[in-house]
Amino acid sequence: MATPLHGVRVVELAGIGPGPHAAMILADLGAEVIRIDRPTAATGGGLHHTLRGRTIVRADLKSPEQREQVLGLIESADVLIEGYRPGVAERLGLGPDLCRARNPRLVYARMTGWGQQGPLAHTAGHDINYIALTGALHAVGTAEQPLPPLNFVGDYGGGSMFLVTGILAALLERAGSGRGQVVDAAMVDGTAALTQPILELRAAGAWSDVRSGNILDGAAPYYRTYRCRGGGHVAVGAIEPQFYAELLKLLDLPADLPDLPDRDDPAQWPALAEVLAAAFARRTREEWAAVFDGTDACVTPVLTFEEAPAHPQLAARGSLRRGAEGVEAAAAPRFSRTASAAAEPGREGVIDDVIARWSA
Repeated sequence: MATPLHGVRVVELAGIGPGPHAAMILADLGAEVIRIDRPTAATGGGLHHTLRGRTIVRADLKSPEQREQVLGLIESADVLIEGYRPGVAERLGLGPDLCRARNPRLVYARMTGWGQQGPLAHTAGHDINYIALTGALHAVGTAEQPLPPLNFVGDYGGGSMFLVTGILAALLERAGSGRGQVVDAAMVDGTAALTQPILELRAAGAWSDVRSGNILDGAAPYYRTYRCRGGGHVAVGAIEPQFYAELLKLLDLPADLPDLPDRDDPAQWPALAEVLAAAFARRTREEWAAVFDGTDACVTPVLTFEEAPAHPQLAARGSLRRGAEGVEAAAAPRFSRTASAAAEPGREGVIDDVIARWSA
């Protein structure tokens, strides 16, 4: 069965974070991805799964001869991914103007934190810095301080996923125009786009800049986590009234209980949270998981990365697989008519062999 991106050729200039993640997704979708790594770069290790599905060749981009070999690959590629600071690719002789002069159909995809322009464009940064300037970090954490939500928001949600979206859109446009273009994906831009629903709530007066004071940031007692007996936690997402009623029923808390704080009054949220916390503390996480299993109360156990693959829902879909090198995420999304590429380990290759294959 064919894969959605069968026949698409991608050259990835080695980097870290969202660039390799985007290349992994393209490989999972069936693209042939060649990663150009430094001659001294380590192999294998903890990045094995992120580097899956592609051939890794080594080249010194400062060497005119080896750079010319890389350009030979780019001439036959559909997509180039680079994640350098602005201007670095140009200084290496691999900037978009030169590459697209040799291959006008090339989609040249650039991944940065700050973007190609602006006063911070040439400065260093990481996920936490990019999401801080957009307002996203301020909204996450406790009432006392912001807490980074791992590096999911900037690097991957606002970074690699927007890079992949841009690449696919450019490939689609090229099918009509016959011409490639430059995709400028910046983590600050992607993160800002992710916050649009919250910005709309804020504009409507339904969201404040007071952290831990809003419906989706852990303040609402029906959208937060609770500690269970024995130390585990459950996640509660009973926003809609009918789901909330089911929650109360299964917690053995009648909805018409005279002294039950009003869920629709934010001033009573702390008191209601105390009532729910006391209820959840009566049983273990596993006991509550059994109580709520198959119901519409929107209550699930909070699992660790180690526990997650064994959950029946994830196991049924094969969302997470346990292998010799640890837990690995399966390719996503799924397709009804075409298949995703098998998540094979990355393999070493020789650049001359790839050029010969792509030129055939």
